[in-house]
Amino acid sequence: MKKIALMIAGLGIAAAALPTAASAAPWQNINQRQATVEHRIDQGVRSGRLDRREATRLRADYRQIAQLENRYRRSGGGLSVGERRDLDQRLDRLMARTKYQKHDRQGYHGPRR
Repeated sequence: MKKIALMIAGLGIAAAALPTAASAAPWQNINQRQATVEHRIDQGVRSGRLDRREATRLRADYRQIAQLENRYRRSGGGLSVGERRDLDQRLDRLMARTKYQKHDRQGYHGPRR
């Protein structure tokens, strides 16, 4: 009876942990995320999926986030949990806008040659 109870408890724990492990994306630090954003904007320009106006706006938003990070770092040396969370949320929104702009097909006439 104890074996069955332990097995059921073990299965319950494993089932609860499985969705968390499957949905967890690899963590990237702020610098890696910024490099990813820059790369995606550059790639969008090269492929023709971002026009000049869209890329200029996305880069301006990126610079604002980088400047905010510098202000955070100057104020206390490192980044606090709240500051890191704020930067992560801003980078998430910028990544989403970049993805949207790259796929809105506005002005896209196929790959550049």
